[in-house]
Amino acid sequence: MKIAIVKLSALGDIVHAMVALQFIKAAYPQAEIDWIVEQRFAELLANNPEINQVLTVNFKGLKTQKSGVWGELQKIKAYGQHSYDLVIDAQGLIKSAVGARLLSKHCAGFDKHSIRESAAAWLYKTTVACPWDANTIDRNVAVLTQPLGISVSQQQIIDKQPFLFYQPAGAVIDDYFITGQQQVLLVIGSTWPSRNYPKQQYLQVVQGLTANCLICWGSEQERQDGEWIAERSNAKLLPRLNLNDLKALIAKVDLVIGNDTGPTHMAWGLNRPSLTLFGPTPISRVYQTPINQVLKSPSIVNPFKLDKNDFSIKDIQVGQVLACARELLAE
Repeated sequence: MKIAIVKLSALGDIVHAMVALQFIKAAYPQAEIDWIVEQRFAELLANNPEINQVLTVNFKGLKTQKSGVWGELQKIKAYGQHSYDLVIDAQGLIKSAVGARLLSKHCAGFDKHSIRESAAAWLYKTTVACPWDANTIDRNVAVLTQPLGISVSQQQIIDKQPFLFYQPAGAVIDDYFITGQQQVLLVIGSTWPSRNYPKQQYLQVVQGLTANCLICWGSEQERQDGEWIAERSNAKLLPRLNLNDLKALIAKVDLVIGNDTGPTHMAWGLNRPSLTLFGPTPISRVYQTPINQVLKSPSIVNPFKLDKNDFSIKDIQVGQVLACARELLAE
């Protein structure tokens, strides 16, 4: 059986979908699985033994280069020559549904009540019902496994095997580690300012931990904020890392503390301890386990209409973060 998965973005959402691969391969060991993804996220999927080919598109670039639409469509049509028995669109957007339909008429995705762009469901031969406000990981697993007749329990997801793979990063990260100390990675940025725990409070977290604190970043603003923290503490600002080296780093640290964003969720994918801080987004985006904990601000979140002006993440007390972090480091 040849299967294509369409999950284009974003970083954390791709991680939450990738967990389904191990259940698909357990049920269909001989299945060949290709994954269609935005080019900038391809390295997240690299080196995964459960994926035959990572096939890239650049839909993101079409926002500024609309003339490239035809080229991207031709690229997808060429991918369709692989003769897929089933294509599953786990993205649930019109653009991803069109891509899935170009790959094969045998395509599946969420039904019209389960996605933001309901018209996408018209293009699927098979649909899966899963409430929009359900746990994000459960939703991804459902849409990727139910069309194949596979049932996955929450306990199976909790008991998952780590599923992010990488090449050794070597001195790129080893030079920042301190022998004899626990290593804590801080993920201080995200796509929304309101999802970011204030840098002043991250500084207090660093000052309250007896650990080697490392700060990763992905934008100029995050670099500046990380530098601000590092200048006032013993924390170390890492160089900008590619996705391979970020995976390698997270796999080696003792704890990841971060906002609701991709690198924090990667810790869950690698079975590494994590503490995720939530403000304007629902904690139903993650699974909580003995080593993967969350702290949520007091605000009430409407999963159907997120409020980007909800800056309540600042109301999570530093003492709460430190207490939870110390418990996780003691595990």
